Amino acid sequence: MPELPEVEALTRFLTTRVAGRRVQRCELGAIAALKTVDPPLSSLVGRTATSVTRRGKYLCMDLERRWLVMHLARGGWVRWKDKLPPERVRPSRSPLALRMGFEGESGFDVTEMGTEKRLALWVVGDPEQVEGLATLGVDPLDASFDMQRLAGLLADASGNVKTVLAAQSIIAGIGNAYSDEILHVARLSPFKPARNLDDDEVARLHAAVVGVLGEAVGRAVGQEASELKGDKKRAMRVHGRTGEACPECGDVVREVSFATKSLQYCATCQTGGKPLADRRLSKLLR
Repeated sequence: MPELPEVEALTRFLTTRVAGRRVQRCELGAIAALKTVDPPLSSLVGRTATSVTRRGKYLCMDLERRWLVMHLARGGWVRWKDKLPPERVRPSRSPLALRMGFEGESGFDVTEMGTEKRLALWVVGDPEQVEGLATLGVDPLDASFDMQRLAGLLADASGNVKTVLAAQSIIAGIGNAYSDEILHVARLSPFKPARNLDDDEVARLHAAVVGVLGEAVGRAVGQEASELKGDKKRAMRVHGRTGEACPECGDVVREVSFATKSLQYCATCQTGGKPLADRRLSKLLR
């Protein structure tokens, strides 16, 4: 799933390619992906793109006081093409959800792989009209996200620290992968209750959030869109590395599996050497 660093890099990548260019094509390949009907998708044709910005994990393209908002969900991606195929896109079961073309015959495809079709598109007069976007929490790269702000969010939360990090209404832009990375750097158990963190743990968590995301954005920005997924995977310390050696202590990276996803952690670095039990099998060890 694209998270804050990849979406930030995509916004900058797209801005450099579409800003100041007029839309010539806007064709829907997945009817269920479009969540609005008025104004119609076709109303974007003829408008000039100004910029592409990020709100949490949402991509927002400004088209002369009309916005195309995209949420790539779990399996979505943006694929830039210097020359788009001339054939018009028709709704089908293919991965292609949207094709958008600009003057000069270049443009991009929005695709979604996998069986879970959650990619979403909106055409709106203001991004705040998208319900999920309007309820986003603080951006962790914003100057307002200081240690005191984080401490307040954790104190008001009812879940564990892993859940809070990935809750978009609390902190916008972090998902399953980067929350694993952040907790590993902060040396915290993913299942520690968020409101039970002491001052030192809050300080470590804040430094890890800002550091991990800042490092990832710095690495991702400037890359071609086609390179971002591979770079993210290669840079992970523990996420997706079950059975490999922890880069900090050399212990094995362990996994806790859920119904549709999993988390990875290092017992030596994060849980005092105690392995966490798999939730599918038994009660968690804390």
